[in-house]
Amino acid sequence: MSTTRTSLRTAQKPAPQVHEFRFPRPAPAWRWALIAVGGYAAGLGASAVGVPAPFLLSSLVLGAVLALTGRVRGRLPGPLNRSSQALVGALMGSYLTASALVAAAPVALPLTAVTAATVALSVAVAWFLARRGSISKPSAVLGMVPGGSAAIVSCADELKADVRLVAFMQYLRVGLVATTAPLAAHWMMSSPGRSGGQASHGGPAHSGFLHLVAGSDQLTGLLVLVGVCAAGVLAGRRLRLPTPALIGPMLLALVVTLSGVLPGFAPAGILQNAVFVLVGLDVGVRFTRDTLVRVRQLLPSILVGMAAVCVGCAGLAWIFAKATGTPVVDAYLATTPGGINAVLAAAVSGHADVALISTVQSLRLLLVVLVTPLIIRRLAVSRA
Repeated sequence: MSTTRTSLRTAQKPAPQVHEFRFPRPAPAWRWALIAVGGYAAGLGASAVGVPAPFLLSSLVLGAVLALTGRVRGRLPGPLNRSSQALVGALMGSYLTASALVAAAPVALPLTAVTAATVALSVAVAWFLARRGSISKPSAVLGMVPGGSAAIVSCADELKADVRLVAFMQYLRVGLVATTAPLAAHWMMSSPGRSGGQASHGGPAHSGFLHLVAGSDQLTGLLVLVGVCAAGVLAGRRLRLPTPALIGPMLLALVVTLSGVLPGFAPAGILQNAVFVLVGLDVGVRFTRDTLVRVRQLLPSILVGMAAVCVGCAGLAWIFAKATGTPVVDAYLATTPGGINAVLAAAVSGHADVALISTVQSLRLLLVVLVTPLIIRRLAVSRA
């Protein structure tokens, strides 16, 4: 009996715990701050060796490496992502001055035609992918249409598409364009015999560690920038605009810029570079190993389709440039099927006509968001 009690006490006695020494993991906010600092440092190094759009490209590569190696899981934190979008929107709106819009007026009809042709080309390639039977028509169309990555992904579930596949296709295209557009623009700008596009359209360049906005009055400019971003996001949500964190501040910045009352609020210097770092990280961290494994069988056909869309858009840019006398680099960046954020970073870094590029990209974004649901429903009816 005593032997049984002794064995019970021995069995109930908890095993000794071995405490392993582990370095404390930093909080997610600090981790992302360290990653952003690393992206900025990589951008400085890339800038020193002459890489085009250095802060965008270096942070995009850094984010992709961290995601593919499993060092980072999940997307950029929501507040940080929305803040970067709002700052990009304010920067876009600040370039749309009255003189820039007047200068773009004579080519409004060709711009509209090129925008419609870009959307039609994307839908045609998506239809071809769907015909092969590997991708449904809604997923193919939503994944292939350019410009509205965040807005398109958000409505994919409502339109009965594969949300993960749509998101992967959208951000794969954005990543490809963000990687190739600065290099292509740099080649076009440096090639002999090119026409125009060399001067910066964003006003005088400013340097200095504490120079965060384009104007001379830094405090006033920063206050105006914060107000434009905050009020623009709220207005975009109230008006139910596509990607309200981007379009809302852009429209409000456009109004402020055209009024001429509060100039000099556009992000500049290290603030502008930091925004481009966040844009690059946001694209790069989406390419995880799990995502690539899920779509590995579809990847070859998707890449071929995206290459066809990019080449077709480059052809449309060449036609537009020849017909209107627009510099080829400006036409290329205006029509390339990438995200607005990435294209704007390439345009600013390459001193292209940002006003023209912002106008065309914004027009296409609105057209894509408005027309794509109608195209999806039409395809569903034709299939039935």
